[in-house]
Amino acid sequence: MEKSTAESSSQIQKSADGQGRHGIQIGYRTLSIRVDEKVGQKVKKSADPADAIVAIDVHLIPTDQVFVRYSSSPTVGLESAAVERRLKDGKNVISPPPTKYWLKALNYIFGGFNFLMWIAFVVTVLSYKPLGQPPLIFNLGVAVLLMLVIIISATFYALVDFHANRIMKSIKSLIAEEAAVIRGGNQQLISANDIVVGDIVVLSTGDRVPADLRIVEMSSDLRFDRSLLTGESDMIPGSLDATAQNALETRNLALNSTFVTQGNCLGVVFATGDRTVMGRLVRMSGESKFKLTTIQREIWFFTKVISTVALSLFCFSLLLFGVWLRKSYPGYLTISGAISNSIGCLTAFVPQGLPICVALSLTVIARRMAKRSVLVKNLATIETLGCISVLCSDKTGTLTAGKMAVASIAFLDGSMKADELEGQVANMADPRVYAGLDATHKVTRLCNGAKFDAGTADRPIAERVIKGDPTDTALLRFSEALSVPSLSINTSSLLENSKRLFEIPFNSKNKWMLSVIEVNDVVDGDVSEKNSKTWMFAKGAPDILFRSCSTAMKSDGSVVPFDDSAKEEFGAIQSTWSSEGQRVLALCRKPLEVFKGHLPPSDLEAVMYGEMQDLTLVGLVGIRDPPRPDVPAAIDVIRRAGVRVFMVTGDFKLTAVAIAHQVGIITQERVDTIDDVRAAVDKYPEGIPPPLIKPSDDDPIRAVVLTGEDVATLSPLDWNVVVGSYTEIVFARTTPDQKMSIVENIKARGDNTVAVTGDGVNDAPALKVSDIGVAMGSGSDVAKEAAALILLNNDFSSIPVAIEMGRLVFDNLKKVTLYLMPVGSYTEFMAVLANVLMGMQIPLSSYLQVCFSITNDVVMSISLMYEKAEADLMLRKPRNARTDRLTDWRLFVQIYLFLGLMAWPCCMAMWFVYMDQNGLSFYDVILTYNQWGAGWQNKTSDELTTLVNTGQCIYYVTMVFIQYGVLLAIRNRRVSLLQSNPLWGPRQNLIVLVGMLGTALIAVTNLYGPGLQAVFNTTPIPAMFWGIPFGFALAILIVDELRKLIVRTYPKSIIAKMAW
Repeated sequence: MEKSTAESSSQIQKSADGQGRHGIQIGYRTLSIRVDEKVGQKVKKSADPADAIVAIDVHLIPTDQVFVRYSSSPTVGLESAAVERRLKDGKNVISPPPTKYWLKALNYIFGGFNFLMWIAFVVTVLSYKPLGQPPLIFNLGVAVLLMLVIIISATFYALVDFHANRIMKSIKSLIAEEAAVIRGGNQQLISANDIVVGDIVVLSTGDRVPADLRIVEMSSDLRFDRSLLTGESDMIPGSLDATAQNALETRNLALNSTFVTQGNCLGVVFATGDRTVMGRLVRMSGESKFKLTTIQREIWFFTKVISTVALSLFCFSLLLFGVWLRKSYPGYLTISGAISNSIGCLTAFVPQGLPICVALSLTVIARRMAKRSVLVKNLATIETLGCISVLCSDKTGTLTAGKMAVASIAFLDGSMKADELEGQVANMADPRVYAGLDATHKVTRLCNGAKFDAGTADRPIAERVIKGDPTDTALLRFSEALSVPSLSINTSSLLENSKRLFEIPFNSKNKWMLSVIEVNDVVDGDVSEKNSKTWMFAKGAPDILFRSCSTAMKSDGSVVPFDDSAKEEFGAIQSTWSSEGQRVLALCRKPLEVFKGHLPPSDLEAVMYGEMQDLTLVGLVGIRDPPRPDVPAAIDVIRRAGVRVFMVTGDFKLTAVAIAHQVGIITQERVDTIDDVRAAVDKYPEGIPPPLIKPSDDDPIRAVVLTGEDVATLSPLDWNVVVGSYTEIVFARTTPDQKMSIVENIKARGDNTVAVTGDGVNDAPALKVSDIGVAMGSGSDVAKEAAALILLNNDFSSIPVAIEMGRLVFDNLKKVTLYLMPVGSYTEFMAVLANVLMGMQIPLSSYLQVCFSITNDVVMSISLMYEKAEADLMLRKPRNARTDRLTDWRLFVQIYLFLGLMAWPCCMAMWFVYMDQNGLSFYDVILTYNQWGAGWQNKTSDELTTLVNTGQCIYYVTMVFIQYGVLLAIRNRRVSLLQSNPLWGPRQNLIVLVGMLGTALIAVTNLYGPGLQAVFNTTPIPAMFWGIPFGFALAILIVDELRKLIVRTYPKSIIAKMAW
C-alpha cells in the first residue's frame, strides 16, 4: 500500500463544519512510498458480493487509522503520483446489470401480436399436413409467409430497441458528473469517474455521493437520502463514529449513489466502481424490473382486447364449420380449407403495424429529443408529457437564469448600488462614513458555503468556477472582488486572520445560515463588541432574521436599537427591492463571549440555536437573478396549450410575484390572497367529486399568491377553491414538505396530471411525487435523480416542445389505429364473414389477407409516425390520462360506422361487379354454399376458380387504393387537407408519397410475380379495376372533408361530439 508521513504533528483533527482547513495551501511535504502489502486487507477473498459487503470494517476503525489504511493525508489528500498509480485499478464506474439476451429474444419473437402469428403458422402447417388431403402448396406458402412475418417483426423490434438504447446512452453520456476532492492540498473539481481509493471527497447539500466514503469531518446537520439503497425515504443523519456493526446500517459511511440532502462533510474513499456497496448490489440483483408506462399500458390493453376478439372469432369460425356447415352443406369446405379461411380471423383483426409504429415513434422522438439535449430516462414516459394540465415550476435556476449577482446594499440610514460602492467610498472626504462595509464584507465572505475551485484561481473573479448554491456564489464573488484599502477591506488578509469554528448550513426550513468565526484582527462595533475574538455571523431571509435582531447598524458602523421605525425602514427597502424581482438577504452578527467547541456537534448546534437572539442587523443585500430569456415565450405557449403554470418557490412573496409578472405566470393586475380564497369557500361545497374541481372555460382568469404559512393552514375546502378557481398561482416562502403537499393536493383534484420543474434539493420531494419531474442539467444531483426528464442545456423552452411531442406521439398512434382498422381489419373480416355465414366464396384469400396486413398496411402506417404536429395540437385541452384512452367510443364510431362502412361495401361491390361482368349475378354468388362447383351457371370448375382468384385480387387492389383516401383523411382531425397537404407547407410529409408508392409496388408484385402466381393463385386484373378504387378513395376523402367542415362550423353539433 501507500504510506504517508508528515513533518508536522501526526495527530488528526476533526472539524465540525465540514470545511476545515482545506481551502488553504498546507505548508508541509508528504513522502509516499509503495509497498506490496495492504494494511487491513483480508487474506481470503470471496467471489460472493454479499460476503464482500459483510467484510467491510472501515466504519469500525478510528478516524486516524482510516488515513493510515488508505495512505492519505487529512489536509493534503493524495498526491498526483499516487492518483496515477491508483487509476490503473480501474475507473469509478458501476457496470450495468447483465442483460438476459435470451429473455429479450423471446420477447422479440413472441411479443406483441407475434404470438397470434405463431398460432396462425402452426394451424396453417397442420392444414397443409396432415389435415390437407391432398396437401395444398397454397397452405405451405401461407405458412412460409407467416414465418417470414414473424422473423421480420422480431428483427425490426430488435433493431428499434438497439437503436433507441444507443440514442439514450449517447444522451446520458452528455451528463458530466463531477466531484470535489482534496488533492495536493487544494480543493478541485474532477470527473467522478476519476475518483480513486484514498481520495478525500468534499460533499455538500444536493450532491450525489460518487463512491463509498468513510466520513471524517461533518457539519452537525448532515443528512443523507439512502432510498436508492434501503427503499426508505426518511433522511438519515450522518455520524463520525460507527452506530452499527452492519456497514449498510451504520451512519458514518456515505455510500455510492446516495444523496446529501442537508449539511456537508468530508469523506475518505474506501471503494470505487463495482467494488462499492451499490456496485455489488447491482451485481447481486441482476436485471432491473420492467414497469409499464402509460402508452405501454394502452397498447397492452388494446393488444389483449384485439387478441381475445381474434382468437374468439377464429374458434367461432371453426365451430360453425364443425357443427353447421360441414353437416348442412357437405363438400362446401374441406377441413384444410376451413382452417385456411378461418386464419383470416386472426390476420384480419390484428393491426400488425401498431407495435412496429409504437417502437418506431419512440425512436423518432428519441432522435428529436437528443437534438435538444433532453434526457428522457424512459422514452415511453414522453407520452405522459402530453397529458400535463398543471406545471409547477421553481423560480431560482428554473424560471430565472441562476446567475445571481449582488445588485444593492442597504444599511439603516441608506442604500447604494453594488457596482458603485468603491467609487462612492473613494469620493468621500472621510471614508469612515461607510465603515459598515467592513462588517458587510466579513459576513458575506465568512458566512458562506460556496468555494472557489483551486484549478481556476488564476482566472478573473467573474470567470472562476465555484462550487456552491447560486446565492452563496453571488455573495462570494461580491466579497472576493470588494477591496477598499481606506477601510482595510481586503479578502486575503481577512482569510489569513480568521478561522471557521462551526457552521450550520442554510436549509429551507430555517431559511438562514450561521457561521462561528474566530477573528484575530480588530472588528469595528460598539463598546460591548470591541474585545470579542469569536463572532457568530448569520445571513438569511429578512422576515425570519428580523425576529432575532435587537440592534441595527448604520453605514458608518455605529449600532442603534432595532425599534419599530428601523423595522419599517428595512421593511420598505425589502418591499421595494422584492417588487423589482431582487432576492433580499439580511446580514447579521453577534459577538460570543464563550464558545463551547468541545461539545459534540449535535449539542453544539442546540447551543447555537439558543444564541440566535439579540443579533445586530448589519444590513440588507439585494441579489438580482434575471429571468431566462426563453421563459416568457415558453410559458405563453404552455398556457395556450391549456396548461396552468404555477410558481412554487421558497423566495419572498413580493420577489416571487415580481418574477411571475415578468415571465407571464401572472397577467392580472389584481392578485388575491388567502382571505379571498376563504371568502369563496362556498363555491365548491363538501362532497363534490374531485374530477369536477377545476376552472371552467367561461370563468375569468384569476390570480392568487399564497405563502408557506398560508399553505400550512389550508383546509380541504380551501384547496378546492385554490385548485378549482385560479388559473395563475404563486406559492412563496414554501418548505420542501409544503411543495410536496401542494403537488399532492393539485393531483387529487380536477384529474390533473402535474409536472414539476426544479433544480435544488428542496425541489426533490415534489419532483418525486409529481407525474412528471423535470430537472435542469445544472441542478443538484438529488433533483436530477428524482426527475423523469432532464434539460441538459437548462433550456426551459424545451418543456413546451416536450409537451408537444408527448401529444404528437399519442395523436399519431391514434391515427395509426384509425388507419389500420377500417380496411386492414374491418374490411378483411367482412370477407371472412361473407364466406362463413353467407355461403359465398371468400373474396379475399388468406394469403392476400396476411400480405395486406403485414406489408401494405405497415408500409403506409409508418409514414404516420413522421407526421408533424397539427396546427391546433398545442391549442387543445390536455388529454385526461385517467379517462381518455387510445381507443374510445368515438374512435370505434369512426372505424366501424364511418370509414369502415364506406370501405368494405366498395371492395365488396368490385367483387360483385366483376362476377356480374362474367355472367354471375349477385344471387349467383351469394348463398351458394356447396352449389359452387363444376356446372354452376354452366361454368367449368377451372372457370369458377379463375373467377374467384381474379375477384380476390380485385378485392385486394381495391383495399390497397382505398387506403390512400383513408390515410389522407385521418392525417388531420379537424383541419382541411387543403391547409395541410403532405407535399408542401408546415405539414409536409413526403414519406406519405413513398408509402403510397411502396404499397402500389407490393400490389403489382403480388399480381404479376410469376412465383407468387404459381403458389398463391394471384392473377392480373382488368385495367378498369385499377382505376375505379382511386374514385372510391377520393369519395371517402371528400366525405371526411365535409365531416370536418361540419365539426369546424358547428363545434357543438352531434357530429362534432362524435369526432375523434
